[in-house]
Amino acid sequence: MASTSLPIAYALVLTLSLLAFQSESKPQAFRRDPGHPQWHHGAFHNVHDNIRSDVRRMLHSRAEVPFQVPLEVNVVLVGFNGDGGYRYSVDAHKLEEVLKISFPAHRPSCLETGEPLDIEHQIVYNAFPAGQPELIALEKALKEAMVPAGNARETEFGREVPLFEVDATVVEPVFQRLYSYIFDTDNSAVSAVELDRQVPSAIFVVNFDKVRMDPRNKEIDLDNLMYGKITQLTEDDMQKQEGDYIYRYRYNGGGASQVWLGSGRYVVIDVSAGPCTYGKIETEEGTVSSRTLPRLRHIMFPRGFGAASDHSTHDVFVGQLASLVSTTIEHIIAPDVRYETVDLTTRLLLPIIVLQNHNRYNIIDKGHNYSINIEAIEAQVKKMVHEGQEVVIVGGSHSLHRHEKLAIAVSKAMRGHSLQETRNDGRFHVHTKTYLDGAILKEEMERSADVLAAGLLEVADPSLSSKFFLRQHWNDESDGTSDSILKHKPIWSTHDKKGGKKKKKIVRKQGDLYRTYGTRVIPVFVLSLADVDPNLMMEDESLVWTSKDVVIVLEHQNQQITLSYVSETQRRHAQPSQVQRHILAGLASAVAGLSAPYEKASHVHERPVVNWLSPYEKASHVHERPVVNWLWAAGCHPFGPFSNTPQVSQMLQDVALRNSIYARVDSALHKICDTSEAVQTFAAEYLKTPLGEPVKGKKNKTTTELWVEKFYKKTTNLPEPFPHELVDRLENFLNNLEDQLVDLSSSLYGHRLQDAHLNSSEILQSSIFTQQYVDHVLANEREKMKCCKIEYKYPVQSSQTYVYGGILLAGFVVYFIVIFFSNPVR
Repeated sequence: MASTSLPIAYALVLTLSLLAFQSESKPQAFRRDPGHPQWHHGAFHNVHDNIRSDVRRMLHSRAEVPFQVPLEVNVVLVGFNGDGGYRYSVDAHKLEEVLKISFPAHRPSCLETGEPLDIEHQIVYNAFPAGQPELIALEKALKEAMVPAGNARETEFGREVPLFEVDATVVEPVFQRLYSYIFDTDNSAVSAVELDRQVPSAIFVVNFDKVRMDPRNKEIDLDNLMYGKITQLTEDDMQKQEGDYIYRYRYNGGGASQVWLGSGRYVVIDVSAGPCTYGKIETEEGTVSSRTLPRLRHIMFPRGFGAASDHSTHDVFVGQLASLVSTTIEHIIAPDVRYETVDLTTRLLLPIIVLQNHNRYNIIDKGHNYSINIEAIEAQVKKMVHEGQEVVIVGGSHSLHRHEKLAIAVSKAMRGHSLQETRNDGRFHVHTKTYLDGAILKEEMERSADVLAAGLLEVADPSLSSKFFLRQHWNDESDGTSDSILKHKPIWSTHDKKGGKKKKKIVRKQGDLYRTYGTRVIPVFVLSLADVDPNLMMEDESLVWTSKDVVIVLEHQNQQITLSYVSETQRRHAQPSQVQRHILAGLASAVAGLSAPYEKASHVHERPVVNWLSPYEKASHVHERPVVNWLWAAGCHPFGPFSNTPQVSQMLQDVALRNSIYARVDSALHKICDTSEAVQTFAAEYLKTPLGEPVKGKKNKTTTELWVEKFYKKTTNLPEPFPHELVDRLENFLNNLEDQLVDLSSSLYGHRLQDAHLNSSEILQSSIFTQQYVDHVLANEREKMKCCKIEYKYPVQSSQTYVYGGILLAGFVVYFIVIFFSNPVR
């Protein structure tokens, strides 16, 4: 028995060794061989001196120079090395040069004010191609993920071809492997703060061979092509490169698109997918059409099938790619900041208050299709705040019948407006649509936010109640129906802003509720309504309304609502019973200052605004709302009608962390400019010649250098309008601030966001204290100047004046004598 089992064991070991050998010898992608090129991140030392010079000019000469922050953008070209669709090649170095020339810098704006920030990104581009094994691995993943979805009509010829759809969440792990392979970051799932190292942002521009990855063709073995030779295409093969089918992406069931934002720190632009069309019906602004993204078919065959003409060249395609990269930077990598300032808080309380006019169901209860997951929301919010900030989310439900003022507010907020729509018969039909006005709801609801939030916190965790709120007595004996109103006070509000002014003493009544210092409360009101209009929504066809300090979400159990947004030939729908995504979108805006990837602040232009991704110009207007571009409306984010994901991608989480830093630095720079302007105005008011002109100096010196020289360097005999200590302190403050800003720029470039967070907080607080100190000193000096009077008199005559006059008169006499005797005798 033993003799027969021994050969079987040997055979089993031999078989396993052969299988292991075959698995090791099988071609694999994402393999780091010896000599694999490494990604480098070290361009800050090249721009260090320029940044310090600009900071010095900004602080010491009051020049309008924005704060410079280098930003590195990595463009990865997949399938552009003669191995992708049409065997097309793009020179990565040439693309880098075009990007550096056409889009060298980017200055984000503030959606709240519409003004650009005092921060400008100096963009450092890195463009490099991906290898052939990685291209084949991506094509194999897409081929396996393609699902038939009927037929679609070609844009150029109008014929119907098979349509396939790809769930982006299925192929996302392969793109994540490509990201980890290129940038050597296997632990990219953690946040930038926890990673404590360089975190690159990548733009994957892919060009797949549609014939090679045709899901209907089972004969092509892509595994053998990973390290094999790619065959070149004949003229007939070039004309068949579209594969007679169309494929497009949908991220978690959202809108169809060629571009999408991944859950990691990358975006995907597929020039071989689509083309896709989506936007708002009967609205030109921001619409994505078949001509929005460049297509190689138009480059290779600009007038149908035939030779390429001079109108569509390789340079045009590279320029279109550069324009697409710039749009991605403006909307995804370094988008606009939603709010001008972000509170410096150590504790953040987010009560989810469900106000319902029924008792049929409760969305707080778990286990239902309409239930909300508070733990998942809290996990997402914590990734968008800095380390050291405590985040607490509590949830509870209240009946609107027990809160009379809130019920009246909901009733008042019901509004209606006329809507004109084109029906199937081609005619305009006018009807009235009811919606909820979020601004009216906010006015009433914010007055009761603290009372409801404190009650929920007391029930959820009594130990935290005294940490977030202070109350004289839990039972208000004076008036039990009044709501408590309290505005958040920052930590510097205890300092006197204006010298000599007495503060009004605040009398705290028994029963009043007060937040502790360092606490910020952002209530989330969820209106769970029954027996309402089936198509009831909030303004702008949304289910969420957000302001700086409150989030309002609408929920009702009616069927899906048809929107005026369209993806391809289908209208988009809203699910009023699913509010998880909308709650997260509101909190991302209110807490982290995130703007939607399709929003951008509008400015006043004196010329038309050119959209380089569309073949038309759009006249510029003074908007009171952001300008939309729906190109990046799909992907891993909770915003808008084309998204369907209750998550925030890693890239937007990093943007949220940077936004709070940018908002604080921008606010600090504004305060520094105001302080310098106040000192300059005061100096110009009391330093004038008898003719009313300001005191002049050397032509190559600025006005700020003049008064600093006159008072700090003591080179004038004029009386000082303010103490020398003030100028001394300002000079030291500006010198220290210069070093802090340079360090901050270095931390932001190196993605050391926790260091940048602490640095920006210190800069903002010191600028606030300095501004208060300068205002206090100038106010006191103005009081002293009120008792003084400046008089100008003619100088008293002296003997020295007569001496000069005599010398001048003698000179004239001698001159006339010489002239008289020099004439010839006539």
